[in-house]
Amino acid sequence: MPKKQFDLIVFDWDGTLMDSTATIATSIQAAARDLGLPVPDDRAASYVIGLGLQEAMQAVLPDLEPRFYPRMVERYRHHYLSQDQSLVLFEGAREMLHDLSLQGYFLAVATGKSRVGLNRALDSVGMMSLFDATRCADETFSKPHPAMLQELTRELGQDMKRTLMIGDTTHDLQMARNAGAAGVGVHYGAHPAEELIAHGPLFGADSIAELSAWLNEHA
Repeated sequence: MPKKQFDLIVFDWDGTLMDSTATIATSIQAAARDLGLPVPDDRAASYVIGLGLQEAMQAVLPDLEPRFYPRMVERYRHHYLSQDQSLVLFEGAREMLHDLSLQGYFLAVATGKSRVGLNRALDSVGMMSLFDATRCADETFSKPHPAMLQELTRELGQDMKRTLMIGDTTHDLQMARNAGAAGVGVHYGAHPAEELIAHGPLFGADSIAELSAWLNEHA
């Protein structure tokens, strides 16, 4: 068999493995509505997905007085947590991850979620033990800073040049580039395909099935 190109595959969570983009966007909009603030449109609310929660609120409503951001975070959590237990993985994601694990890849998650939020999501889909390491936005710098990938490769003893980052946002691909890792974009999440393609990923997948097929052939 030919030598694999990568040893560590790092996945974003929301919009890449879990079908949660719409729920996150509507929760951001509901939080703004609760506080009588300007309600961001669908594109603006989706664009900040993948950032840490505080950074996301600052990006989606950049002109707010600073005192409003903690209140936005609180209201967002209220709306999101009332729905998150009903969220599901994209079709085929579970099978793809188990197959990659059986092939001997190290698997990790780099996410804008909090540690509590990611653990809650992993537990809800029965994946607490599948990943070799995970990193969350409240533990280090938010994307697109390279820290998440730097910390994951260091924790797992892996080479950044043999690390692949997979995500649905330009934040993910910028983080990969900043860290010196390879990147693959998925076109079924928060950011439009053309914006992901502009960042020069190795591949752009329109579905989990396409992503899985590419990984089996090229990773």
